[in-house]
Amino acid sequence: MNQKYEFVENDTKTSYDGRVLKRIRALVAIGVLVSPGDLGGYIEAEVNLSVSGDAWVFGNAWVFGNARVFGDAWVFGNAWVFGDAEVSGDARVFGNAEVFGNARVFGNAEVSGNAEVSGNAEVSGNTEVMWFSKVGSENGTLTACRGKGNTIIVTRGCFLGTVEEFETAVARKHGGSKVGLEYKLLVQVIRSRLAK
Repeated sequence: MNQKYEFVENDTKTSYDGRVLKRIRALVAIGVLVSPGDLGGYIEAEVNLSVSGDAWVFGNAWVFGNARVFGDAWVFGNAWVFGDAEVSGDARVFGNAEVFGNARVFGNAEVSGNAEVSGNAEVSGNTEVMWFSKVGSENGTLTACRGKGNTIIVTRGCFLGTVEEFETAVARKHGGSKVGLEYKLLVQVIRSRLAK
């Protein structure tokens, strides 16, 4: 039986794919920040937020699908965690960040701002996640992080792949244009920070 939180009646949100998410309310003190009666964010089902540990979903954050938040992890702000993603340990996901797919954020990692962590990416410990806003021909967000096997994973729009695959895609689509040059410079910065 869940003794950690309850669902608030008539306070729901609907996800992009039609899932109904319900606001949660703490039934007990959780860590030092949450008191009994405090409202949390929105989850689809109990499977999304562990009833053990100090894991919590705050503010307008959403967790749905098969996604799980557990350990002492926090998801807050306007962040979304969905798909089969996991946020655990002392990890923090906040701002407008999105973690989805089979991505895992754990340890003391923080994912924030407009960052997107997806696919099979793993963000842990002091791993850095970098993002650049208003880039490319669509003024979108480019996100990069370390993946499995010391790879660097890049997401931009519908693209998700390694930094090498990203460079190939950029060369094919943008060549030596201003946008192509912009991406080439950003890849140099990403490599300088994330390469081991």
